[in-house]
Amino acid sequence: MTVDPRRVRDFALLDIVDSFARESFSESVWRVVRENRDPLQGGRSPSRWCVGTFDVLYTSLDRDGALAEVYELLNSQPVWPSKIKSIVHRIGIRVPEVLRIPDMATLARLGVDVARFREREYSRTQEIADAAYFLGFSGLIVPNARWPCGNLVVFTERIAPAEIQIEVSDDNPTDLRAWRERNRGSLKP
Repeated sequence: MTVDPRRVRDFALLDIVDSFARESFSESVWRVVRENRDPLQGGRSPSRWCVGTFDVLYTSLDRDGALAEVYELLNSQPVWPSKIKSIVHRIGIRVPEVLRIPDMATLARLGVDVARFREREYSRTQEIADAAYFLGFSGLIVPNARWPCGNLVVFTERIAPAEIQIEVSDDNPTDLRAWRERNRGSLKP
């Protein structure tokens, strides 16, 4: 899906998003990528927090949150991809102007149907991300759909490469099925 960047945006949503404080974020986050992929490489494919017109880097504030998101993605495939090896990375990052959406109540205020947040219905969250990008934010802190934590979604074009560095890299592939068994009771239904 290609989105026309010149389209008319929801003015009410722009006003609400613009009313949020612009926070600075400087902490460690977690990212899981397949073996041999650069963990700092973003992408612009349409997803929960990207309309496909700008690059985003999806990370989680919690190691298990990152694993839960990747597990769900792999688990949604018709056949579990048995040859993919996933590596967990801890990344130190500084993002100057983050829009923080701390909880489901705030998502609801922004027009997200929170009862369906876990589903792959992304239109409203994409509109929120697009509004934040349009207004000059450099990223979002949003609820994780799979784990009780937040995610940091970085608009990679809005931060300098020197602001991101890998702190710790677990070079051993993570067994996501074993992780799921250990955490079965913690996964969001």
